[in-house]
Amino acid sequence: MAATYIQDEAEFDALLEAESLFVVDCTATWCGPCKLVAPLMDQLADEYGDRAKVFKLDLDANKPVAKRFGIRSIPAVMIFKQGELAETVVGAKPYEEFSSALAKYLV
Repeated sequence: MAATYIQDEAEFDALLEAESLFVVDCTATWCGPCKLVAPLMDQLADEYGDRAKVFKLDLDANKPVAKRFGIRSIPAVMIFKQGELAETVVGAKPYEEFSSALAKYLV
């Protein structure tokens, strides 16, 4: 199961209201380290798909979202719980760092 792209801010806001727990990988086509994180997000979607949704967000197409959450460097992986930003993991990290960050909120 692959992480799917959020198209725009309206879809993003709808997710904030609808999903109790989800992950957003902030990425861009020109970002090298983002390419390293992308398969890890698909792995996260596979492993946690029944408990948390995993999405990708192209920041070039969604600058207002980046600004809203103060995303200045990518890759940045945001974890949202009950409509609030719970945690942001910045940089290309090993899979365990993303999965353990998410696992904390699966209670």
